[in-house]
Amino acid sequence: MKRKDAFPFRDERSFPNLLNLSIDETDLRILKLLSENAMRSHKEIGELVHLTGQAVGARVRKLEESGIIEGYTVRVDKTRLGLPLTAMVTVFLKSSDAHEGFLSFATNDERVEEIHRVSGEGCYWLRLKVENHERLTDFLDGLLRYGNYKLSLSIGLLKRE
Repeated sequence: MKRKDAFPFRDERSFPNLLNLSIDETDLRILKLLSENAMRSHKEIGELVHLTGQAVGARVRKLEESGIIEGYTVRVDKTRLGLPLTAMVTVFLKSSDAHEGFLSFATNDERVEEIHRVSGEGCYWLRLKVENHERLTDFLDGLLRYGNYKLSLSIGLLKRE
């Protein structure tokens, strides 16, 4: 049975894939615990949400099969790996023909961590991690083949999901 109060969203119509599933508060707590540390065992999670490890495993499988859990990953502190600069770049393509070339350029560059297609100002938003200003400048020089950009540098990470 679906419970309206189980959804932490104001407008459930924005999330039609969730409405077809029976997601409850326990599922949301499991997702939060896995988001904090995906290495937690089902048994440990079960103790925190008052279920058996086997019951947690069944719920996790349901969340995986539904596509809510897309995968598991490791958060890496790139600063400790020698990548201290975080740059956010808004990209303004010079023509509609530039999209394919730009996407190839950006997706194949290891400095690019995220690419978002955006509405409003610009066409794309990128997040980069680089060793130094020289490597950032090299990327930006290559980007000029496809259009222009607006650059912002992070001066400190305040929250990470």
